[in-house]
Amino acid sequence: MSDEIKEQLSLEQVVEHIRWDEGLVPAIVQDVDTREVLMMAYMNRESLKLSLESGETWFWSRSRQELWNKGATSGNVQKIVSLKYDCDGDTLLVEVKPKGPACHTGAVTCFHNEIIGLSSNETEQDTQKETGSAADSGTISPSNAESRFEVLAELESVIAERERERPEGAYTTYLFDKGVDKILKKIGEEASETIIAAKNKDNDELRLEVSDLMYHLLVLLQERKLPLDDIMSELSRRHERPRRD
Repeated sequence: MSDEIKEQLSLEQVVEHIRWDEGLVPAIVQDVDTREVLMMAYMNRESLKLSLESGETWFWSRSRQELWNKGATSGNVQKIVSLKYDCDGDTLLVEVKPKGPACHTGAVTCFHNEIIGLSSNETEQDTQKETGSAADSGTISPSNAESRFEVLAELESVIAERERERPEGAYTTYLFDKGVDKILKKIGEEASETIIAAKNKDNDELRLEVSDLMYHLLVLLQERKLPLDDIMSELSRRHERPRRD
């Protein structure tokens, strides 16, 4: 842990402000670079002291009734960058640089079990926010048979604009900032959720998931600088009907 962190936080200062529930306080661990929440565990006074002294996360196991150092056996240690408590003093936030996954399953984060309905709605809302201006302008008219695919061209344009301007708080900006690996991860997630919706024979859910998948595919095409027109041309070439004499 850096000298700056040690100056900002001492054990005495923290203990004084913490509301210990039966000697414990929940500690949320967050990746300082990706901002992803990695795990939640409990600290007591001794584990907090060890965390501050060693610069690595230490916790108290309620099931084993013992202290444990994250990564002591797996090697997936977490180097502490900052340690904070919230306004009520009943939760700690530990920002770390992890060396390896946080979850015992091998997943990067312990919070990898998504509630599909909620996840889909959130992604849909993010996508709608990105394309809302286009829809409001009247340029998207999916009910018009002659222009029912215009939405793809309009969405492609919106995504390209987001990449150029990187407006703060925009979901597409977040994807481009994180890079191709994050985009590919989202495509994998949306593809899996599309499969689940289809297997469940839930067309309402399938509509949402396919929309999310197509949006993220368009983001990938923009990241790779592959125009949607090239994809349409390839599809046209593949399905070109043979001429009749």
